[in-house]
Amino acid sequence: MRLALDHITVVDTDPFALARAARAAGFDGMCLFLHPMDVLPLMPRFEILADRAARRDLKRVMDDLGVALDVAYPFTLAGRTDITAFAPAMECAAELEAGLLNVLLYDRDPARRVDTFGRFCDMAAGFGHKVGVEFYPPSQVPSLQTALKLVRVIDRPGMVGINADLLHLMRSGGTIAELAAAAAEGAILYGQVADGPALAPENLDQEASSERLLCGDGAFDIAGFVRALPPECGLSIEIPRNHAVGPEDAQTRALRAVEGLRRVLRDG
Repeated sequence: MRLALDHITVVDTDPFALARAARAAGFDGMCLFLHPMDVLPLMPRFEILADRAARRDLKRVMDDLGVALDVAYPFTLAGRTDITAFAPAMECAAELEAGLLNVLLYDRDPARRVDTFGRFCDMAAGFGHKVGVEFYPPSQVPSLQTALKLVRVIDRPGMVGINADLLHLMRSGGTIAELAAAAAEGAILYGQVADGPALAPENLDQEASSERLLCGDGAFDIAGFVRALPPECGLSIEIPRNHAVGPEDAQTRALRAVEGLRRVLRDG
């Protein structure tokens, strides 16, 4: 299975350093934030949306290293979102040859949420992009089953599907069997893996963004999750551990993350 290094696993890197850390740790892909976000204060400032020269330089570095862009973030749809504002990010992602645009949905109006997501998918298709909706308990698509309903309405097999995060699957009460059924339906386009304790913490946002566990250090069925994904599905290691930023460099954190996954899969 193809492995990618997620940006928040090494959140203190810019896109160039992310690509280098990915290659050094043996990853063939990376999942990239196209611009920094205030909710990720450890992420350095960088500019590849407006700075086309920097974007071209990044693509050259990625090509030289043999690291592809699997997933591009952030694309968040809320009640007042103007999807036309995503054009620069979609253009940037297309130039970097992103495999998937990741979408989170927070619009509380059900009809508008479906309409906006559908128009987003139309726009993304114009740039040649596949779209993966990420279900996340605090969002308005809180579970795998909710995401499935949305994907079925859009009805674009292979182009619009689900980015399945194991942490979110567990925290939303989903099961590996449900994931396998969704994969058999062709709805799963990508997977993201991390471990965690069986008992959910009170603050799901904090756990998701900065306190995940290395594979094998928690209670999740990592091997079962990977087996449930479609054979052609890519997988990213998304394990932000903000307490490790500083003491360990990005390459060391990336290596620890992938070694944990490989150990679990070997033993499982």
